[in-house]
Amino acid sequence: MALYALGDLHLSFQTDKSMDKFGKVWKNHERKIEKYVSRTVGQEDTLVLTGDHSWGRKLPECREDLAFIERLPGRKILLRGNHDMFWDAKKTERLNEEFKGRLFFLQNNFAAYQDYALVGTKGYTFEGPFYLDRRGRIVGWDREREAQAEKLVAREMERLRESFRRAGEAGYRKFILFLHYPPTNILEQTSPFTEIAEEYGVSAVVYSHCHGESRFGDSIRGTFHGIPYLLVSGDYLNFHPALVLP
Repeated sequence: MALYALGDLHLSFQTDKSMDKFGKVWKNHERKIEKYVSRTVGQEDTLVLTGDHSWGRKLPECREDLAFIERLPGRKILLRGNHDMFWDAKKTERLNEEFKGRLFFLQNNFAAYQDYALVGTKGYTFEGPFYLDRRGRIVGWDREREAQAEKLVAREMERLRESFRRAGEAGYRKFILFLHYPPTNILEQTSPFTEIAEEYGVSAVVYSHCHGESRFGDSIRGTFHGIPYLLVSGDYLNFHPALVLP
């Protein structure tokens, strides 16, 4: 039994949204997902998919994408990404009822893995725009958008604390934290998400969303304040699931 993670599948079996224009790594990426997940993840393993599952805007437009995910081996836990328009956060319980025994949707709740609670939320990170000088150094940013980002971060922190609360009430004291957005932006060393990770002493923080080589270094990778941070964006991993816990 092992715990794996992978993000940003961006499936489009019922839409005309192709990812090919984003680089060769996206060429036939659905086949890569199927191949590498099937090669790595066993039926007794758990696979957390950290958001941006489907380009479909409504659930009927995502049926084939979710069916593809269902067919992958292991127990599948889904986190909400910024492109997952089919998933209304207020209707997570309805999704879990409909897909019971097939997929688990992680939002305002938690999932158990051995003696760990898997907690998480979409998160949010202010991504600019940042203003650069002639040498490419950041000299300013859009204050209005930053203020809006702060509101979204506060909302996501409420959801994350609810996830921790429910896990704690169930008796869990060991946690793995999953986010879709990175925990910090390119200007930050810490954020509310790193602070809550340290507050609860999580064993790892797992996130995605950062696409393309120029974005892979936007946030924390490696160990920070004693906590491992794992980037699991699909193109970063060439769609090989990352091992979180053996």
